[in-house]
Order: sequence, then C-alpha cells, then structure tokens
Amino acid sequence: YFKSVNDTLGHAIGDDLLCAVARRMEDYLGPGDMLARIGGDEFGILQRGGGAVDARALAEQIISAIREPFTLNHHRVIAGGSIGIALAPQDARLGVELLKNADLALYRAKNDGRGLCRLFERQMEHAAVARRTLQLDLDEAWREQQFFLCYQPIFACQSGALAGFEALLRWRHPSRGIVAPATFIPAAEDTGLIVPIGAWVLEQACLVAATWPAPLTVSVNLSPIQFRTGEVEAQVNGALRRSGLAPRRLELELTETTLLQEGATVREILQNFRSRGIRVAIDDFGTGYSSLGYLRTLPIDRIKIDRTFVNGLGHDTHSLPIIRAMQGLADAISVSTIVEGVERAEQLEILRAERCTYVQGYFLGHPGTPEDAMRMAKEAKV
Repeated sequence: YFKSVNDTLGHAIGDDLLCAVARRMEDYLGPGDMLARIGGDEFGILQRGGGAVDARALAEQIISAIREPFTLNHHRVIAGGSIGIALAPQDARLGVELLKNADLALYRAKNDGRGLCRLFERQMEHAAVARRTLQLDLDEAWREQQFFLCYQPIFACQSGALAGFEALLRWRHPSRGIVAPATFIPAAEDTGLIVPIGAWVLEQACLVAATWPAPLTVSVNLSPIQFRTGEVEAQVNGALRRSGLAPRRLELELTETTLLQEGATVREILQNFRSRGIRVAIDDFGTGYSSLGYLRTLPIDRIKIDRTFVNGLGHDTHSLPIIRAMQGLADAISVSTIVEGVERAEQLEILRAERCTYVQGYFLGHPGTPEDAMRMAKEAKV
C-alpha cells in the first residue's frame, strides 16, 4: 500500500499517511505502551502486561482501524497492515531477540495473506533457517549455472494450431534434483537474485524464440521485484535487440498482485511495452483482487485463467460458471484468454464450447527442451 501511495500521490502524501497511521494506532494503546517507527512503513509496539489474548486483541483492533480510509490533502487513501507478535519472556528475554521473533511472525502473517496477525512459534525459526539455506543454495546455483528453461506449448483453442510457448524456469539442484519455481522464486525475490535471473530468462527465451518460425510467440514471467529496480525496460529492450526477435512475438506475464501493488509505475512501463508491440498478460487470473473497473484501466492484451478453475470442469457444478464468467469478462474488455492446466479431453471440449481463445496444459503438451520446442515448431501449422 505504502509504495503504491508514494508512486501515485507522491512522497509527501506517503509521509502524511505514515503519520496518520501512527496517530490511529496510538488511539488503541494503553498507559505505558510504546509505539515507534522501525523504518520504512514498519512500526513496533511494546505492550506492557497481558498475554497472547491481549496482544492479539490489540493487533486485530489496529488492523481493523488501519483498513478504514484516510483523507490526506483531499485524497481518499486506502491502507492496510499485517502484524507479527512475540511475547516476553516465553518467546525471548532480550529486546533484540523479541524484535527478531516478532519479525518472523510478521513474515508468516504477510505470507498467509493480507491484513492478518500471527503469534510467534518456534517452528518459524526452523523455517527461517531453511529459507536462509535455500538462499545460499540459490547463490551457488546462479554462480554454477544450474538454472535452465523449459518451453510449454500454447495452442489456439478452436483450431488447435500452435500459437507459441511459455518459457518456464527450472533449477537442477545437485542433490535435490529438479526444483520447481514455487519453491525457490520467493527466496530469489527476498534476496533480489530474481533480478539477474529474470534478465537471464528474458535473454535466453528471446534467443530461442528467434529461431522459431514466425509468428510463434514466447511468454516470459516477470517478478514485481524486476520492476522496482527500474531496469526492466532496458532488460526487455536489450533482449529483443540482441536476439533479433520481433517485439510482437514476445509476451510478458505479470500476476494480478504485481499490477495491484506496484501501481502507476508498472502501468506506465507496460504502456511503453505495448506501444512497441509487446503483448502483456495477467497470469493466474482470478486468484487476486482485480475488479472489472480496474481491469479496464490496465494496459493488457490477455488474461490467463488459473488452473484452479479448470480442475473441476466436467466434475463439479461450480467450475463451468466461473470459466464462463471469466471469458465473458475478457470479451467485455476486449482481451483474449489463455486457459492453464488443461489435462483432460473433456476439459478441452468444454473450453472450446465456451469460445476460450488459447489453451495450455499437460493434455496438450508437457514442458520440453529448446530442441523439443524447435521440433514442434517446425512440424506445426502456423
């Protein structure tokens, strides 16, 4: 929230928001309680007396209070917060350890969703050690070139013609074997390593796609961290220039969360990309918080319907109406759809009946090597 306010309304309003949040939190503190700004948009509260029940009650009151809109210099501002709680003496006796454990609980709260509070648990320390080990392994993986790309085909839903491929990052760990992105991408984002990894993915995907016959496209996923560095435009433009790939054959995928949290900065960059002919897609559509009104303002060409809405097609009564509504929404804002996770012939037939645009999934094609993609590209009718 804070970064979005800074980006859209300016740092002065952002500073005013911090002050207003602090004043609102102070309203709920008791005698002897202390409030301090730790840094950035993080605050610390020292609550005297009481226990877990009192601490959770205070946290939930503060979270609820911060959700109420602020009016700052005639602007209506929406904010929110997450809270981690550590108790003395059971969780720690020293102040520095208490703060560290509260921070671990905050990490869990943020990871679990928005506007939540979590109490510290000992297993959080073990999870922190595991994250640190993973981060060290990632550093080594980057140095030792253990990452590689697979390419999963995307097909036109109605004709079955090959439309392109999605570039998927994989990690060949020396002892764990192939590690899926869901395991290591969050750690790479935490350390900032996702920035050089993301630039490498762009470069490799464009070089490989340039060898395919036109107009086959390649889709590349972008992390929100890549936008925060201010380098993503130069990385994309450089990858296109060095590979010789036509901009219209590159599609960039971002999650709903990225578009919502990163605000005006991302929208401006995406508009620049689209002005060059680069396509933009919202990945995992339906799992975030986008509204129809908000979607209409976004510079996008496609929405990718998440596999969670495809799994039940033909088996339950809920999936089809959801898919139908999403396709109708896409038609309403004049964008195409890509449906992920197609794993049965029955699902494909239903999606064709619903006039979905593109499909992707194991029933149609598994992720393969660059050589597999080239062979499929040569054999396909495009």
